Parts: sequence; C-alpha cells; structure tokens
Amino acid sequence: MNEYKIPAQTRIGHVHLKVSDLQKSLDFYCGLLGFEKMLMYGGQAAFISAGGYHHHIGLNTWHSKGAPPAPEYAPGLYHTAILYPERKDLAVALKRLIAAKYPITGASDHGVSEAIYLDDPDGNGVELYCDRPKEDWPVDDEGKLTMFTRRLDLEGLLATVE
Repeated sequence: MNEYKIPAQTRIGHVHLKVSDLQKSLDFYCGLLGFEKMLMYGGQAAFISAGGYHHHIGLNTWHSKGAPPAPEYAPGLYHTAILYPERKDLAVALKRLIAAKYPITGASDHGVSEAIYLDDPDGNGVELYCDRPKEDWPVDDEGKLTMFTRRLDLEGLLATVE
C-alpha cells in the first residue's frame, strides 16, 4: 500500500465543544480569552472566532445542558490548543489570566513552543501557546526533531509585555 500523506497546507479548521452552560462558556472564551462572538444559534449554540473568521470554536448545549464535566479518565478530547501569533500575545493572555485569578493547571516549555494550560468552565482542557521559530526547534545529531517538557519561565514571558 502506498503511503499517503495529507497535504502540508491542511489545517484544523475549528473545534466544536459540548458545554453545560453556554453563557459561562462565552464568558470564558470571549470575556476572558478575547474571542469574538460571530453567531448565536438560538440559545443553544454559539460560534466564536479570532479575527472575523466564521468560527474557530463552536459551543453547544445540544446534548450537554446542565451536565457535569466528562470523567477525567474517559476517552475524549484532551485539550484544545490555541496558537498565538507571537510570544508577547501569549504573555498578554497570561497577564489576563493572572489578573482574573483564573486557575492555571500548568505551564511548559516544549522546546518547539511555550504553553500555558488551564481548564474551561466545563473542565475541557485548553492550551494557550506560541511556537518558536522553526529554525530554533531542538533537533538531535541526525537533525530529527526532539521535544521536551520543562518549566516555563513565566517571569521571562511576562517581561515581554511589562
């Protein structure tokens, strides 16, 4: 069988999340993280984006209104990763989380990227991150990509916007 490779220009277009309370989710994704509400689908769903795209995140209560979070040790989405264009943009997001006293569950340097982890109001994992330039990604002696998980220098990150 020939090895098929998906086209390099392919991107993940959007994620659609089941949520228990649409307004709490809008307060988090739009109010705290800064996404723009593009469209409401009655009182059951909302479509939000960065930069006016039709939607990067869909939020709905069609099968989940008032439901508890999914069990931690069940199959499902581990997290939604939100890629910021620049390191200073990630720093602004971190500063907003700190100002809002929003709980952060982790912060890591992966060599290829810097990431902040948190949960949305329904316990869905969210990663806020920025990539390093590709030429700075760590590689081994054979030129193969290597990644790691180290403590993120939060003070250094915040210093980019202070």
